[in-house]
Amino acid sequence: MRLNLVEAGDGPPVILLHGLFGSAQNWGAVQRHLAARHRVLALDLRNHGASGRSSAMDYPTMAADVAETMRAMGAAPTAVIGHSMGGKVAMALALAEPALVARLVVVDIAPIAYPPALRPYVEAMQAIPLRSGLTRRDADAALAAAVPEPGIRAFLVQNLRMQDDPPRWRLGLDELAAAMPVLEGFPDLPGRYEGPTLVINGERSSYIRPDSHPRFGALFPAARFATVPGVGHWVHAESPSSFLALIGPFLD
Repeated sequence: MRLNLVEAGDGPPVILLHGLFGSAQNWGAVQRHLAARHRVLALDLRNHGASGRSSAMDYPTMAADVAETMRAMGAAPTAVIGHSMGGKVAMALALAEPALVARLVVVDIAPIAYPPALRPYVEAMQAIPLRSGLTRRDADAALAAAVPEPGIRAFLVQNLRMQDDPPRWRLGLDELAAAMPVLEGFPDLPGRYEGPTLVINGERSSYIRPDSHPRFGALFPAARFATVPGVGHWVHAESPSSFLALIGPFLD
Protein backbone atom coordinates (compact mmCIF):
# COMPACT_ATOMS: atom_id res chain seq x y z
CA MET A 1 0.00 0.00 0.00
CA ARG A 2 1.37 3.44 -0.92
CA LEU A 3 0.81 5.65 2.10
CA ASN A 4 -0.42 9.22 2.46
CA LEU A 5 2.33 11.57 3.59
CA VAL A 6 3.24 15.13 4.51
CA GLU A 7 6.54 16.30 3.01
CA ALA A 8 8.74 19.24 3.96
CA GLY A 9 12.30 20.42 3.42
CA ASP A 10 15.27 19.40 1.29
CA GLY A 11 18.37 17.36 1.96
CA PRO A 12 19.03 13.80 3.15
CA PRO A 13 15.67 12.04 3.58
CA VAL A 14 14.06 11.23 6.92
CA ILE A 15 10.91 9.13 7.39
CA LEU A 16 8.67 9.73 10.43
CA LEU A 17 6.29 7.00 11.63
CA HIS A 18 3.58 7.75 14.19
CA GLY A 19 2.16 5.50 16.90
CA LEU A 20 -1.20 3.78 17.34
CA PHE A 21 -4.19 6.14 16.88
CA GLY A 22 -1.82 8.78 15.48
CA SER A 23 -1.11 10.35 12.11
CA ALA A 24 1.56 12.21 10.17
CA GLN A 25 0.36 15.44 11.79
CA ASN A 26 1.62 14.28 15.21
CA TRP A 27 5.16 15.10 14.06
CA GLY A 28 4.42 18.76 13.20
CA ALA A 29 6.99 20.57 15.36
CA VAL A 30 9.66 17.91 14.87
CA GLN A 31 9.12 17.82 11.12
CA ARG A 32 9.32 21.61 10.80
CA HIS A 33 12.60 21.68 12.70
CA LEU A 34 14.21 18.81 10.79
CA ALA A 35 13.06 20.25 7.45
CA ALA A 36 15.68 22.99 7.77
CA ARG A 37 18.34 20.38 6.91
CA HIS A 38 16.47 17.30 5.68
CA ARG A 39 13.77 16.16 3.30
CA VAL A 40 11.24 14.94 5.87
CA LEU A 41 8.35 12.64 4.99
CA ALA A 42 5.80 12.01 7.75
CA LEU A 43 3.60 9.03 6.84
CA ASP A 44 0.07 7.95 7.75
CA LEU A 45 0.36 4.22 8.41
CA ARG A 46 -2.43 1.98 7.07
CA ASN A 47 -5.78 2.35 8.85
CA HIS A 48 -4.65 5.77 10.09
CA GLY A 49 -5.14 9.28 8.74
CA ALA A 50 -5.70 9.51 4.99
CA SER A 51 -4.01 6.20 4.13
CA GLY A 52 -5.98 3.19 2.98
CA ARG A 53 -7.89 0.72 5.10
CA SER A 54 -7.11 -2.98 5.20
CA SER A 55 -7.79 -5.96 7.43
CA ALA A 56 -4.11 -6.96 7.06
CA MET A 57 -2.16 -5.11 9.74
CA ASP A 58 0.87 -7.09 10.85
CA TYR A 59 4.28 -5.47 11.16
CA PRO A 60 5.90 -7.01 8.06
CA THR A 61 2.95 -5.77 5.97
CA MET A 62 3.16 -2.27 7.42
CA ALA A 63 6.93 -2.24 6.88
CA ALA A 64 6.32 -3.21 3.24
CA ASP A 65 3.95 -0.22 2.94
CA VAL A 66 6.72 2.09 4.12
CA ALA A 67 9.24 0.52 1.74
CA GLU A 68 6.84 0.90 -1.20
CA THR A 69 6.21 4.54 -0.33
CA MET A 70 9.91 5.28 0.08
CA ARG A 71 10.70 3.82 -3.31
CA ALA A 72 7.81 5.66 -4.97
CA MET A 73 9.06 8.94 -3.51
CA GLY A 74 12.72 8.30 -4.35
CA ALA A 75 13.58 8.45 -0.66
CA ALA A 76 15.84 5.46 -0.10
CA PRO A 77 18.05 4.80 1.68
CA THR A 78 16.78 7.03 4.47
CA ALA A 79 16.86 7.61 8.19
CA VAL A 80 13.72 6.17 9.78
CA ILE A 81 12.26 7.46 13.05
CA GLY A 82 9.33 5.58 14.59
CA HIS A 83 7.39 6.19 17.81
CA SER A 84 5.58 3.38 19.65
CA MET A 85 3.73 1.27 17.03
CA GLY A 86 5.64 3.24 14.39
CA GLY A 87 8.85 2.23 16.14
CA LYS A 88 7.90 -1.42 15.72
CA VAL A 89 7.20 -0.78 12.03
CA ALA A 90 10.58 0.92 11.72
CA MET A 91 12.34 -2.03 13.36
CA ALA A 92 10.51 -4.51 11.12
CA LEU A 93 11.55 -2.48 8.06
CA ALA A 94 15.20 -2.35 9.16
CA LEU A 95 15.26 -6.11 9.72
CA ALA A 96 13.48 -6.94 6.45
CA GLU A 97 15.24 -4.45 4.16
CA PRO A 98 18.33 -3.08 5.90
CA ALA A 99 19.65 -1.53 2.70
CA LEU A 100 16.73 0.93 2.77
CA VAL A 101 17.48 2.19 6.29
CA ALA A 102 20.51 4.45 6.66
CA ARG A 103 19.85 5.13 10.34
CA LEU A 104 17.19 3.95 12.76
CA VAL A 105 15.60 5.81 15.68
CA VAL A 106 13.19 3.87 17.90
CA VAL A 107 11.15 6.01 20.28
CA ASP A 108 9.77 4.51 23.50
CA ILE A 109 8.99 0.98 22.34
CA ALA A 110 10.83 -2.34 22.38
CA PRO A 111 10.72 -5.37 20.03
CA ILE A 112 8.65 -7.33 22.58
CA ALA A 113 5.01 -8.15 23.33
CA TYR A 114 2.98 -5.81 25.54
CA PRO A 115 -0.17 -6.46 27.60
CA PRO A 116 -3.59 -5.64 26.07
CA ALA A 117 -3.94 -2.32 27.88
CA LEU A 118 -5.17 -0.32 24.88
CA ARG A 119 -8.00 -2.56 23.72
CA PRO A 120 -10.55 -0.70 25.90
CA TYR A 121 -9.62 2.51 24.07
CA VAL A 122 -10.62 1.04 20.71
CA GLU A 123 -13.83 -0.41 22.13
CA ALA A 124 -14.80 2.91 23.70
CA MET A 125 -14.14 4.76 20.44
CA GLN A 126 -16.23 2.25 18.51
CA ALA A 127 -19.07 2.72 20.98
CA ILE A 128 -19.43 6.48 20.43
CA PRO A 129 -22.61 7.10 18.37
CA LEU A 130 -21.49 9.22 15.42
CA ARG A 131 -24.62 11.35 15.16
CA SER A 132 -25.27 14.75 13.64
CA GLY A 133 -24.52 17.40 16.24
CA LEU A 134 -21.91 15.36 18.11
CA THR A 135 -19.30 17.65 19.67
CA ARG A 136 -15.74 16.96 20.80
CA ARG A 137 -16.93 17.51 24.36
CA ASP A 138 -19.57 14.80 23.88
CA ALA A 139 -16.96 12.41 22.49
CA ASP A 140 -14.56 13.22 25.32
CA ALA A 141 -17.26 12.49 27.90
CA ALA A 142 -18.11 9.20 26.20
CA LEU A 143 -14.49 8.08 26.48
CA ALA A 144 -13.95 9.15 30.09
CA ALA A 145 -14.77 5.81 31.75
CA ALA A 146 -12.35 3.81 29.56
CA VAL A 147 -9.72 6.54 29.14
CA PRO A 148 -9.33 8.44 32.44
CA GLU A 149 -6.36 10.59 31.31
CA PRO A 150 -7.61 13.87 29.75
CA GLY A 151 -4.53 14.22 27.54
CA ILE A 152 -4.99 10.78 25.99
CA ARG A 153 -8.71 11.45 25.42
CA ALA A 154 -7.83 14.68 23.63
CA PHE A 155 -5.31 12.79 21.49
CA LEU A 156 -7.95 10.20 20.53
CA VAL A 157 -10.73 12.70 19.87
CA GLN A 158 -8.55 14.69 17.48
CA ASN A 159 -9.09 11.79 15.07
CA LEU A 160 -12.74 12.79 14.65
CA ARG A 161 -13.50 14.67 11.44
CA MET A 162 -15.88 17.23 12.92
CA GLN A 163 -16.34 18.97 9.56
CA ASP A 164 -18.31 15.95 8.35
CA ASP A 165 -21.99 15.57 9.20
CA PRO A 166 -22.19 13.31 11.06
CA PRO A 167 -18.57 13.28 12.25
CA ARG A 168 -16.45 10.26 11.29
CA TRP A 169 -13.17 8.79 12.41
CA ARG A 170 -9.87 9.24 10.56
CA LEU A 171 -9.08 5.71 11.75
CA GLY A 172 -10.11 2.27 10.55
CA LEU A 173 -11.41 1.38 14.00
CA ASP A 174 -12.84 -2.02 13.03
CA GLU A 175 -9.54 -2.99 11.42
CA LEU A 176 -7.58 -1.74 14.44
CA ALA A 177 -9.81 -3.62 16.88
CA ALA A 178 -9.25 -6.87 15.00
CA ALA A 179 -5.49 -6.27 14.76
CA MET A 180 -4.82 -5.41 18.41
CA PRO A 181 -3.47 -8.87 19.37
CA VAL A 182 -0.95 -8.62 16.53
CA LEU A 183 -0.04 -4.98 17.22
CA GLU A 184 0.65 -5.74 20.88
CA GLY A 185 3.30 -8.28 19.91
CA PHE A 186 6.37 -8.27 17.71
CA PRO A 187 7.14 -10.98 15.15
CA ASP A 188 10.15 -13.26 15.27
CA LEU A 189 11.91 -11.88 12.20
CA PRO A 190 15.14 -13.28 10.74
CA GLY A 191 18.34 -11.34 10.46
CA ARG A 192 19.80 -8.34 12.23
CA TYR A 193 20.12 -4.65 11.42
CA GLU A 194 23.76 -3.64 11.75
CA GLY A 195 23.30 0.07 11.02
CA PRO A 196 23.41 2.99 13.46
CA THR A 197 20.50 2.71 15.89
CA LEU A 198 19.35 5.12 18.59
CA VAL A 199 16.75 3.96 21.12
CA ILE A 200 15.07 6.80 23.04
CA ASN A 201 12.80 6.41 26.03
CA GLY A 202 10.92 8.79 28.28
CA GLU A 203 12.12 8.87 31.88
CA ARG A 204 8.56 8.44 33.21
CA SER A 205 7.60 5.75 30.71
CA SER A 206 7.76 2.01 31.35
CA TYR A 207 7.65 0.93 27.71
CA ILE A 208 11.41 0.29 27.52
CA ARG A 209 12.70 -1.59 30.55
CA PRO A 210 16.31 -2.64 31.19
CA ASP A 211 15.34 -6.28 30.63
CA SER A 212 14.46 -5.47 27.01
CA HIS A 213 17.99 -4.22 26.23
CA PRO A 214 19.33 -7.71 25.42
CA ARG A 215 16.57 -8.14 22.84
CA PHE A 216 17.62 -4.87 21.22
CA GLY A 217 21.23 -6.01 21.30
CA ALA A 218 20.42 -9.29 19.55
CA LEU A 219 18.53 -7.59 16.70
CA PHE A 220 20.30 -4.22 16.55
CA PRO A 221 23.89 -4.73 17.71
CA ALA A 222 24.86 -1.09 17.15
CA ALA A 223 22.00 0.20 19.33
CA ARG A 224 22.72 2.84 21.91
CA PHE A 225 20.22 4.13 24.44
CA ALA A 226 19.20 7.60 25.57
CA THR A 227 16.59 8.92 28.00
CA VAL A 228 14.64 12.17 27.79
CA PRO A 229 14.18 13.39 31.38
CA GLY A 230 10.81 14.30 32.85
CA VAL A 231 8.59 12.91 30.07
CA GLY A 232 6.36 9.91 29.51
CA HIS A 233 5.51 7.88 26.45
CA TRP A 234 4.89 10.77 24.03
CA VAL A 235 8.53 11.84 24.15
CA HIS A 236 8.64 14.06 21.04
CA ALA A 237 5.38 15.81 21.91
CA GLU A 238 6.13 16.38 25.60
CA SER A 239 9.65 17.76 25.10
CA PRO A 240 10.39 18.46 21.42
CA SER A 241 13.54 20.42 22.22
CA SER A 242 15.09 17.60 24.27
CA PHE A 243 14.07 15.05 21.65
CA LEU A 244 15.58 17.10 18.84
CA ALA A 245 18.79 17.62 20.82
CA LEU A 246 19.26 13.84 20.74
CA ILE A 247 18.27 13.05 17.18
CA GLY A 248 19.82 16.08 15.47
CA PRO A 249 23.46 15.01 16.00
CA PHE A 250 22.54 11.37 15.32
CA LEU A 251 21.01 12.22 11.94
CA ASP A 252 23.90 14.51 11.00
